[in-house]
Parts: sequence; C-alpha cells; structure tokens
Amino acid sequence: RWEEERYPEGIKWKFLEHKGPVFAPPYEPLPENVKFYYDGKVMKLSTKAEEVATFFAKMLDHEYTTKEIFRKNFFKDWRKEMTSEEKSTITNLSKCDFTHMSQYFKAQTEARKQMSKEEKQKIKEENERLLKEYGYCVMDNHKERIANFKIEPPGLFRGRGNHPKMGMLKRRIMPEDIIINCSKDSKIPAPPPGHKWKEVRHDNKVTWLVSWTENIQGSIKYIMLNPSSRIKGEKDWQKYETARRLKKCVDKIRNQYREDWKSKEMKVRQRAVALYFIDKLALRAGNEKEEGETADTVGCCSLRVEHIKLHPELDGQEYVVEFDFLGKDSIRYYNKVPVEKRVFKNLQLFMENKQPEDDLFDRLNTSILNKHLQDLMEGLTAKVFRTYNASITLQQQLKELTNPDDNIPAKILSYNRANRAVAILCNHQRAPPKTFEKSMMNLQSKIDAKKEQLADARRELKSAKADAKVRRDEKSKKTVESKKKAVQRIEEQLMKLEVQATDREENKQIALGTSKLNYLDPRISVAWCKKWGIPIEKIYNKTQREKFAWAIDMAEEDYEF
Repeated sequence: RWEEERYPEGIKWKFLEHKGPVFAPPYEPLPENVKFYYDGKVMKLSTKAEEVATFFAKMLDHEYTTKEIFRKNFFKDWRKEMTSEEKSTITNLSKCDFTHMSQYFKAQTEARKQMSKEEKQKIKEENERLLKEYGYCVMDNHKERIANFKIEPPGLFRGRGNHPKMGMLKRRIMPEDIIINCSKDSKIPAPPPGHKWKEVRHDNKVTWLVSWTENIQGSIKYIMLNPSSRIKGEKDWQKYETARRLKKCVDKIRNQYREDWKSKEMKVRQRAVALYFIDKLALRAGNEKEEGETADTVGCCSLRVEHIKLHPELDGQEYVVEFDFLGKDSIRYYNKVPVEKRVFKNLQLFMENKQPEDDLFDRLNTSILNKHLQDLMEGLTAKVFRTYNASITLQQQLKELTNPDDNIPAKILSYNRANRAVAILCNHQRAPPKTFEKSMMNLQSKIDAKKEQLADARRELKSAKADAKVRRDEKSKKTVESKKKAVQRIEEQLMKLEVQATDREENKQIALGTSKLNYLDPRISVAWCKKWGIPIEKIYNKTQREKFAWAIDMAEEDYEF
C-alpha cells in the first residue's frame, strides 16, 4: 500500500471523511438516598457541585486524596462550581464527608462485576456499534481505524510524580471546544443537536481528525489514526530507517565528539559530553520546562549540578559518575557509570564555581544540540540515538543469548532477556505488580505439584522397566515406551513452568512494553521468529501484530538492522 502515488512534500492526504468524536456520557445525578455530609450534617448539593464531588469520592481510597497539594487544588476548583450558598457553607475540605458517596460507587463497581452474561453482552454490543459508526474514517482510498475516537470524560487531574497541578478539575469537553479536520468534498460530521463545532478546517498537511485544548496545561489534544493505519505504519518504518542510517555514520560521529572533548570552546565541549551521555546511556534530550507548570523532571541537556556526583575512584573503578535525577514521567534514573578520563575532567570543569541548582550544561539546550546533530546527518535528533541503541542492543543480545538447541519456551526466555537488556538501557521501570507475590505463589504451587507428578511418573517408569525385564513381551515393552513419553512430557511441562517463574521474577520491576512498541525495530523480532521457527504471537500480541503488520510482511529471517 505504500507503493501508491506519492504526494508532494508535506501533503498527507487528499480525501478525509469521518463521523467526529464520541463525547463522554452526560452526568447522572446521584439517587436521593446517597448523601453528602458537611460538618456532620446532610447537605444536598447542586448538580454541578455534586458532579465534581463524585470525582473526589471515587478517588477516596487513593493516596492522591491525602496529598496536601491535591486537596488544595481540588478544593479551589470545586468551589468555582458551587452556588454562592454552597460556597459560604463549605469552607473546609476536612469537614466534608464523602464516605457514603464512595460506598455507593464501590457497590456499583461490584454490581458491574456480578452482571449476567446477557447484560455484559448488551454492553459489548453497544461498544461494537459505537466502534463501527465512529471508530473508522476514510483516508484517500482506505477505510482506516481511528485510535481514540472517545473524548476523555471530566475528572480530577492526576499527573505523574509530584505534579503541581494534581487535583485540578479536568473540565468536560463540549462540541464548542472541538476543531474538526476533514476534506472539503467529504460529508462533514454533524455536531450533537443544539450545539456547534468551534471550527471546521480542511488542513491536509496534518494527520489529525479532531483537536481541542485541554484546560489544565493548555496543551492541544488530538484524535489520530490507529497505529495499524498506513500513515502511522509508514512513519514508524521511516523512524527505524533513520536509525539504520545512523548506524552507517555512528563511528564517525563518535570520533568527532571525542575530538570535541578537547575543543577550545566551552560550548562545543559541553555539547560533546552531553552527546556522549545520550549515546552511551540512552538519556533523553531534556527540553526546558516552565517552572510550576509541571513536575520537576530533567533530561540530558537540562541536568543540574545536583544531579551528578563525581568519584575519582569507586568500588574499584576509576572516574565514576553517579547520576540521580527524575526523568520523564517522574521515573527516577539512578546509575553509577565509569566514564573516560577526559569526560570526567570536563565534568569537573563544568561544575566549577556553580551552585547545586545551576545547569550542568549552561551553554547548551536541546535546540542547539539537535541543530548540530542535523548537520552531522539529515534527520538526526537525540531521540534517534535511543532508537538506534535500543535496536542494536536487541540484535546483539539475541545473537549472544539464543541457544540453537533450546526448545521454544527457553528461546522465548532468551528473547525476553534480550528485551530486558534494552528496557534497562532505556530505564523503563515499573512498580512490581500489586498481585506479584500472589501470582508467584500460585505459580510455585503449580511447580511443586508438577514435581510430584514427575516423581510419580518416574516411579511408574521404573517399575514398568523392572516388569519388562521379567516378562520380556511386546506389551510390557510398549508400556515402558509410553511411560518414558509421559516422563518426557511432564519434564517439558515442568521446565516451561520454571522458565515462566524465572521470567516473571526477572521482570518484576522492568517494563518491556515501552521499548517493544516504540524503540525496537520490529523486523529484528520478526526475523528472529522466522529463523528459529517461533510463532510470532509468542512475541507480539494481537494489537502489536496489527501495528507491525508492515514488518511481518517485509522481514525475512536474514534481516540485519
């Protein structure tokens, strides 16, 4: 499908038609018997105030609602929705009692779990109807799936990490907030009765269908096509092709930045050390951020002096840099890395006469860095290094770890270990799943039961062998064979369970999904599967197979990144 006619630079489509977004269902007021209490007394809230109160009630068990900043932001925004009488009565959040509301919502959640098959089927059918009607668009000659055609319902903003805006009210998005993008000659989607769109435009230089501005950060949100669509797949493919181009010139670039460590210009030295970190440690570039608008997180260019410690010697290694900072989504990056002497000396120089809160690379920002990278190779940005290093690591690790004689479960364990090496490089962490201990115990008891089963099977085999020695007839010989097969089968099952346990344990705090979806050229995995005869669904689930359909078609077993 990509071999179809190419459009002039920047033109993304000629025809685009869709049905517009699906809005969040309207608020349903609470039943009369569900009460809100203020200072111990029942108080009936106006609809607007009640709706916002329910957002808080639904989160009552969450630690967010105990955080000072969350409570402060929530109370301020809630008061804006109150009538003047409510405002004068409700002056203290601590006197508000949401427990009755909270219990009502918990009971509702329970009831949903207890629904009959028919009720669940009804909901499923309704969702499928919505998907059929609103979940597809026509772009040029193709019917394409839309990713997120439902607009987020209102609620309380959470943010990641210690976000200064947590608890603020994410307001309901109305048709009047919505910009529709489609082609002039298409059937333009109709707004809900009694409403109108903010704007309808026909911009074929962008790929989004619908956009609006959210009220917390003032950022623009979009409805886009599904990752399996032609336009997204093509973009994905280009991303990996750019990373493969970097592979061809990465040695030249590395030699260059090493030379630059000796530059007479401070600006060039800082750029060269930052690039070394981005290349060696797969750090993100690190854009400047507005203070107070977001959580205080940094990347490479925005590192401050307080984020690194220099150790001329540590744990028997020379020139060690100890990193400790919060990166994207407030995930902590902690790493002790031995670096080259020149880098170490340069860092000492960059830190001279600075306060802890001063920038480490004070002559550098992401635009200076990316401008320089663009000069080294067309389309090169800091992000390309992350993609390149992730993919090349997967390829090398798969070569090293795959044992040709292993069975399929053991090979998949090797694959997951290679994927883990990448996730560690990219610092993709997760909190151990809440159910981790429980599922590990379940697995362990399965293993124990399997071991007993194996012991029994081995005993049976032994007595069958003894029996055959005495009898020496065909029948007892056959019994020995079948008992042998049983032992082998159970051994394989046991091994599979043990591999699973190892895999789960090693994966406790590592998130594999991020790199699998965003940083690893899928052709590496497809080629590996084809080479070792491993079904692709053992590596990619249905959604991932849809997203990477282009790679599954394209890659043969000898593919080299």
